[in-house]
Amino acid sequence: MDYMTAKVCCFARAYHYKNNQTYIFEDSVAGELLGNDYDEIAQNMSDGLDFFFPNFEGTMEAGLRLIVDKQLSPSVLARSAYSENKLANEKKRGCKQYLIFASGYDTFSIRNTDNLLSVYELDLPELLADKVERIEKAKMKSRAKYVPCNLAETTWKNKLMGNGYRKEQQSFGSLLGISYYLKKDEFRKLLTNINDIMAEGSVICFDYPSTNESNETKTNRILAFGAGEQMKALYSYAEIKSFLQKCGFELLEHRNDRKITKQYFSKYNKGNPMHRMQAPVGVAYVLAMKRTH
Repeated sequence: MDYMTAKVCCFARAYHYKNNQTYIFEDSVAGELLGNDYDEIAQNMSDGLDFFFPNFEGTMEAGLRLIVDKQLSPSVLARSAYSENKLANEKKRGCKQYLIFASGYDTFSIRNTDNLLSVYELDLPELLADKVERIEKAKMKSRAKYVPCNLAETTWKNKLMGNGYRKEQQSFGSLLGISYYLKKDEFRKLLTNINDIMAEGSVICFDYPSTNESNETKTNRILAFGAGEQMKALYSYAEIKSFLQKCGFELLEHRNDRKITKQYFSKYNKGNPMHRMQAPVGVAYVLAMKRTH
């Protein structure tokens, strides 16, 4: 597999950084991680302009920006900004372990300068091997401990423990973009397994596709299917709250697109009135804590 969905997410962050001076989410190394794939993805997106915006008239450069700003970036930037903001808050509460589930080409471990924070990236072996190779090729350094695994299997827990993870220590877990690609029972099983390896008071963060779909969400569903990664579930707020309770978590925060846009997009939109963006309708953001017994 070429892990195109993960690469496109990285591309969205890289493009945003390269083409702006005010950011929704600042990822200064995503472009270096992608290397030559950056230009290839840019070309592929430009070639698909008629699919995204069939009535567009303008330059290819303007068309690419329209695709990225309206279709690719909003969901990626919103969830990344939300998650790393919450991580910063949890570090103030004493969190010393950061778990990135299905880490893909996330670059936090490259940008991180906190030696006291242990970062664990969990993803498929082939993807992590490719990521390590890219980091070495770009002459960058990562502070992550890599855990090659399949999150659909329970063996990832033992592999995590074998990499120095401390079950009794407070941790923060991000599950960005995961809920889209798992069936509901698979997502519930994953949350239960995560609860098993977390200390009380630990926090998780994730985004999910709500039953209130937007055109952007539907388009992303088509793109994912074309990349061989079919989106499998939609959730209501009530379902998510019930899921969390059954898996041993307490819902701390639930944010819809309007609240995310106001908090994370306002500064960017003020500085870029010609290229305004908003968080995608039909996606919600969750913060939850492992319940104390």
